[in-house]
Amino acid sequence: MEITAARSTFYGDIGHWADRTPVHEAASLGRALQLKQLIEAGASVNIVTVDNFTPLHDACIQAHPNCVQILLEAGAQVDVRTIHGSTPLCHACAAGSIESVKLLVDHGASVNPSLTALTASPLHEACIRGNPDCVKLMIAKGALLEAFDIYFGTPLHAACAKAHFDCALLLLNAGAKVNATKFHETAMHHAARAEREDLVELLVEFGGDVNISDNMGQKPRDYTKHESPANLCLLHYESNPLSLQQLCRIVLRTVLGTRALELVTKLDISQRIIDYLTYKS
Repeated sequence: MEITAARSTFYGDIGHWADRTPVHEAASLGRALQLKQLIEAGASVNIVTVDNFTPLHDACIQAHPNCVQILLEAGAQVDVRTIHGSTPLCHACAAGSIESVKLLVDHGASVNPSLTALTASPLHEACIRGNPDCVKLMIAKGALLEAFDIYFGTPLHAACAKAHFDCALLLLNAGAKVNATKFHETAMHHAARAEREDLVELLVEFGGDVNISDNMGQKPRDYTKHESPANLCLLHYESNPLSLQQLCRIVLRTVLGTRALELVTKLDISQRIIDYLTYKS
């Protein structure tokens, strides 16, 4: 279905500005019956405002899956972008509307839209807002774990910057690179800035480097408050090397993956490896 522009109004020196249409308003407010009536009366579901927002964007931003379904069934374009490059799926992930996310994906929405200087991926949006259900679904649908946003970096950077533990855990279990850098800054730097001891512990468990320096020459601990829990935690790991058991778990997780590691742990194979290495040394 062809995209059309909303009615344009002239405001003197300001220029032309497209009005939001009744279809946009109905979608934004979750008025499903009114939305159906407008569509049946011939209103376009792909009409756009000056910033290229469609009614589908509005329905997703406000987490109205009933309106999302109506629009999609009426032919709404699923991957249309705003002037900032965001797709409806980006907005649905940001809103944490798992029902809307599922509807969009089922209608062919791209989980890996191309990124620009102004856009983040749907997975980034879910991590920024702290929506683990959306993170889990995006990962299951093949979202790129190392997709790079110029502001945050990877989705793991975003989850740690916003201190969303559950999202960070899902990413790490799925194989996200714990020491990936954005201008030499890692997720550990973000966890330290957020003063989150639990995130620091989590990242260390997956092989996070507490001694790595960013482009300013600062280690993660340099971003913490003196003697805060996160500061003391990082100081401990800087001063004390990981145990052989911890190192074995990190290596096994990296080589075998999380599911295989769970099996290894149940079978107590990791302890046998440790015993063997200790005996050989």
